[in-house]
Amino acid sequence: MAKNNKNNSTTRKNPLKWAYAGGAIIALLIVGSVALWQFSLVGYRGETTWVHIPAGATSEAVSDSLRNALGNDFGPRVYRLWSWMGGDPAIAHGAYRIDHSTMAWRAARTLKNGAQTPVRLTFNNIRTLSDLASKLSSKMEWSSEDFINACDTILPKHGFTTPQFTAAFLPDTYEFYWSTPVNNVVNKLLRYRNDYWDSDRRAIARDIGLSPVEVATLASIVEEETLKADERPKVARLYINRLERGMKLQADPTVKFATGDFSLRRIKGNHLATKSAYNTYLHTGLPPGPIRIPDKSAIDAVLHSPKHNYIYMCAKEDFSGYHNFAIDFATHQANARRYQAELNRRSIN
Repeated sequence: MAKNNKNNSTTRKNPLKWAYAGGAIIALLIVGSVALWQFSLVGYRGETTWVHIPAGATSEAVSDSLRNALGNDFGPRVYRLWSWMGGDPAIAHGAYRIDHSTMAWRAARTLKNGAQTPVRLTFNNIRTLSDLASKLSSKMEWSSEDFINACDTILPKHGFTTPQFTAAFLPDTYEFYWSTPVNNVVNKLLRYRNDYWDSDRRAIARDIGLSPVEVATLASIVEEETLKADERPKVARLYINRLERGMKLQADPTVKFATGDFSLRRIKGNHLATKSAYNTYLHTGLPPGPIRIPDKSAIDAVLHSPKHNYIYMCAKEDFSGYHNFAIDFATHQANARRYQAELNRRSIN
């Protein structure tokens, strides 16, 4: 009997023991969960920044990228959360914008899901392909050389010669992921340009006697010639008139491009003698390709230039940025003398 009483007492005590143990475990889980929650709720205190995780990164490289971008406290915090979430460096490959007050858990989850922030690529006022490559590559994973190589591979298949490559692009704002392959970027930019050159614009170009690339080339000269948007159609028609008559364009911007000195304020005899296919004082017709990447407004100025009979122009002597136009050479010479006199008076060499 005594033995049975002992067994019953032990049996009664065991449930209490397990209850205490279970309660302790639950308490620890609650404390741990609260601590983890508090750990994850810390917000980023810095200014908006970007985290870049390169292709082929290891977990250690992800840790370094986070620390370098987000600092020695918040960076490791995000990395630990990302690791606990089962983060994969291959999925994290990309660029992520982290704004002020972004919670650590949100930043970690963003990387874990590979939810990149789109990169906005805006370009205008670009003269050369190298300039464009430098501008775009500064915000993408690939290099300037990668972009130029992609152009060399893709654009000739679409009928562009090397001097015409800049005619394949239109200034605008585009969105890509930082990790987007360079070939995909070139193809998308080209598609945007081709969409712009719809059947209506191509028909207008044919009526003028120009191809889309030739329109872009002429537009690039017009854009360099005058900063006044309201004057561009008039300038464009003047050059069209000269082309139709078989006259040399004699466009000063092409001389600047030929010399490579875009700071020239006064074109002199030695500049006019520059041996280059781009020098329209030496060669009849359009240069081999655009002398800059013209914007859409300059292209439309060529396509919609009103007809007139002017074949000469000279910058106005009031330096307003506008031009004096002439039908005959004598009037043009008079306009040029006034402008040259003002250059001399202002000691502009």
